[in-house]
Amino acid sequence: MDIALVCIGLLLCFIGVIGSFLPVLPGPFTSWIGLVVLHYTDTIPMNWTFLGITLGIALFIWILDYTIPAIGTKKFGGSRYGMIGSTIGLIIGLLYMGPFGIIIGPFGGAFLGELCVQNKDTSSALRAAWGSFIGFLAGTFIKFIVAIAFLCLFLGKIWNYSDALV
Repeated sequence: MDIALVCIGLLLCFIGVIGSFLPVLPGPFTSWIGLVVLHYTDTIPMNWTFLGITLGIALFIWILDYTIPAIGTKKFGGSRYGMIGSTIGLIIGLLYMGPFGIIIGPFGGAFLGELCVQNKDTSSALRAAWGSFIGFLAGTFIKFIVAIAFLCLFLGKIWNYSDALV
């Protein structure tokens, strides 16, 4: 049973890393659930302090994920439509352009959101799109780093208790 829980936890940690790029999956929180699953094994002792601190980090990053793009968009003169366009552009870009769409999609979506919906001129729309894009990249980078850190913590726990897991 321990091996099954380790595999499920590892899968959740990897999904968390992928989720740091996709807005539909809460990346660090999914990785944190993988850590919780790992601690339900009989071999690895439950450490509530460790789980509490990592939960606090995951929740803090989740809150930051919503505020950083907004700050970037507002800093560069954008509106809510630029942020919504950035998210829609990410999804469409990822579906139609693959990994390259992660970069192009948010910028194009924010630009179109500002230009078409908010009726801004091209210069203002480009500036707002740039701010939304920078905010999106900063938030994604932070989520990715935390998800990778949680994956490393997961692998470290497995390494420390590998003799007992076999």
